[in-house]
Amino acid sequence: MRMSKSLKAFAVAGVLLLSVSPVLAAKLGLGREALPEEVAAWDIDVRPDGVGLPAGRGTVAQGEEKFAEQCAMCHGVFGEGAGRWPVLSGGRDTLKSDNPVKTVGSYWPYLSTVFDYVHRAMPFGYAQSLSNNEVYALTAYILYLNDIVTDEDFELSKENFLSIQMPNAEHFTEDPRPDTPLVSAKEPCITNCKSNVDITGRARILDVTPKEGEDAPKLSVD
Repeated sequence: MRMSKSLKAFAVAGVLLLSVSPVLAAKLGLGREALPEEVAAWDIDVRPDGVGLPAGRGTVAQGEEKFAEQCAMCHGVFGEGAGRWPVLSGGRDTLKSDNPVKTVGSYWPYLSTVFDYVHRAMPFGYAQSLSNNEVYALTAYILYLNDIVTDEDFELSKENFLSIQMPNAEHFTEDPRPDTPLVSAKEPCITNCKSNVDITGRARILDVTPKEGEDAPKLSVD
């Protein structure tokens, strides 16, 4: 059955009303306020300053066991990655090399990102099926895989979470620019700019995959 134009317009207006003004929508009898348990189910983010961390604890040994059950099939037994799934460990001191390896240990600045991501999205296909204690244990094991902690008996908890310093934390800086595209703190140093750019080749047309012993062909921009 096809919806009339007027009915479609009313439906769209209702959606916009709910998204723009929940208070007004409630006064008109549209929808209802979210229940505390519904808000809590969505409010699970964890910030770098520890805000949002749930109560719980888990050891490296416990995390190793859970990692083998739930994570190793994709991330490898030691976090080395399986197939094309992400590598979680290694890569320390490679970020300035020609082949940087971005892992939890080499790149991620905050441990809260590890906890939040595992808690929110893992295991793949079964997101948010882990308990808080299991997430703490898995986070502890990922720290162990990256030699950030070295004791198999180490226990990560809400109480000692902020004491963990990630190796690459000091190499991140805040972006001083406002939320405006193409605005920087310093004037860009650009000279001899061309008014028009002509693309003379495209990667989807050219064979840019080098053969063994050859360098990849270079795309030119005139």
